[in-house]
Amino acid sequence: MSAPDGSPVGAERSIGQLFAAATTDLSALVHDEIALAKAQLKQDVKRGAMSGGAFSLAGAVLVFSLPMLNFALAYGIRTWSHWNLAICFLLSFAANVLVAGLLGLVGVALAKKAKKGQGPQKVAASMKETAGVLQNAKPHPRPELPELPEGRTPEAIEAVARSSS
Repeated sequence: MSAPDGSPVGAERSIGQLFAAATTDLSALVHDEIALAKAQLKQDVKRGAMSGGAFSLAGAVLVFSLPMLNFALAYGIRTWSHWNLAICFLLSFAANVLVAGLLGLVGVALAKKAKKGQGPQKVAASMKETAGVLQNAKPHPRPELPELPEGRTPEAIEAVARSSS
């Protein structure tokens, strides 16, 4: 079994290997943060487009349905109630305005959701937090070497360690 960098598990890695692993991990973290920002921005743009579509649909319904629906509804009300034809036309117009108003409210609700999304701001805050953690990181203190028996020097131990690796 080996570690992600190919060295055997349990073997001590050199400072260069540790630095290279930390650099690789930091680079991967930055790339992931950028990908997250892109995904959140794409979602916010999609919500904004849906909001614009709802507003456009509300306007289209109001504009294109007025002539046909007003005549049909006004004559229908006239047939049902025998009221004056002008009052029947006003009632049919009010019904069309009500439908357009409801579609406009849907558009406002979607626009508020898109505005609330703030994906890039979340990613920027996350990156600042990561940078703050990395700036405050300190290396772990090394344990002091135990007292060596007579005749054994650190150089001798180091030479044995190098020859066995």
